[in-house]
Formats: sequence, C-alpha cells, structure tokens
Amino acid sequence: MNDHVRRNMPLFPIGIVMKLTELSARQIRYYEEQALVTPSRSDGNQRLFSFQDVDKLLEIKALIEQKVNISGIKEIFELRSHASPSDSLNVKKDLSEAEIRKLVRNELKQPQKYGRASLIQGQLSHFYQK
Repeated sequence: MNDHVRRNMPLFPIGIVMKLTELSARQIRYYEEQALVTPSRSDGNQRLFSFQDVDKLLEIKALIEQKVNISGIKEIFELRSHASPSDSLNVKKDLSEAEIRKLVRNELKQPQKYGRASLIQGQLSHFYQK
C-alpha cells in the first residue's frame, strides 16, 4: 500500500478529528457544507475523515486565523487545483499570509486565466481584512 492510498483512507470519526484539529463539530460540518472538505461516509452514515482531510482542516484553521475568509480559502484551493505539475514542484507546503495575498493579487490581474472571472471586485474587500 503506497503513501497516497494510506493518506486518503477514511479512518477517523468526527470526535477524533475534533481532538486532532481543535475544531468544533459545527465548524467541521460547516467546512463540509462549504465543500472545503469531503469526508467519506460509513454504512451507518457516519463521517470518516482521512489524514488528508485532517491536514486540510488544519490548513483551513490556519488560514482563518490569518483572517482569510471562506471565499478566499475556496479561491486558494481552486488555484492549487489548477496548478500545472511543473508549478506544483515549486509550491511550498506552508504559504505565508504575504505569499497567499500575492497569489490572489496575481490572480486578480489575470481574471480570465481559467476562463472565468476570478474574484469579483466586491468580494475583494471581504478577502483583505487588513
């Protein structure tokens, strides 16, 4: 079994994830509602989270602590999903707040890059809370 399979294997119920991430069940469910994390479901419909899900929740928590709102977090994850394989070799795992803001600013300068408007100007003030 390779590492990718292990990291994506649904193992943890929400109670364990709450302890690992120090998030409330409500917060975790909210991030699931916002499609930021998608846990698997057991036969009894219990949420089961993988190591990858826990890492993503910790990243969301860190971004929230840095004053990035849900729209901004979604945009960051969207940008990462569109990164080419050559780009992903140069991307650091942990981005600083300044690096995140720079990525979003660059995306705003090229709104048609992915065939759609990136962040609408009205959302920009919500993203930058400084």
